[in-house]
Amino acid sequence: MASIIEELVDVLKKENEIYQELIPVAETKAQIIVKNDLIELQSINDTEQEIIERILLLEKKREEVVNNIALVLNKNSKDLNLKKIIELLESQPKEQAILSDLYDKLTSIVQTLVEINSRNKMLIEESLDMIQFNMNLLNSTRVSPGSNTYNKSAFENKNQSYDSGIFDTKQ
Repeated sequence: MASIIEELVDVLKKENEIYQELIPVAETKAQIIVKNDLIELQSINDTEQEIIERILLLEKKREEVVNNIALVLNKNSKDLNLKKIIELLESQPKEQAILSDLYDKLTSIVQTLVEINSRNKMLIEESLDMIQFNMNLLNSTRVSPGSNTYNKSAFENKNQSYDSGIFDTKQ
């Protein structure tokens, strides 16, 4: 069981490091969104995607380790999460403290990323609203063809004769 816990600690440490890499990328993304630099945004999205792929690989590994722990403890792996594993390690205070510390760090990092991503989402939505506003403005200023053209007689005063109309008084 000790080797499985060590493997879990190793995976969680690696995840923690990778999540730490993701924070500055997400913060940089906010600055790029504000600058409205689409080329740089694509580049930062690619970088972010590479980091996420590494996290997903570690998540798979973590799931395997948790499944192994569930087998050893004769528990259902679906009911077993990191918090429950920490609770089950009462007889091993050293491992329990290490896992608890990693759990707290990961929780804090994920919360920070959620806040940054929420801010980025808001910035993107505001940018999209601004783009939509500009599109609506451009569309509303367009007038049907022919109505905004001038010719040499544009300054002549052409009075319409209102002699005949719907309400003709000469009937």
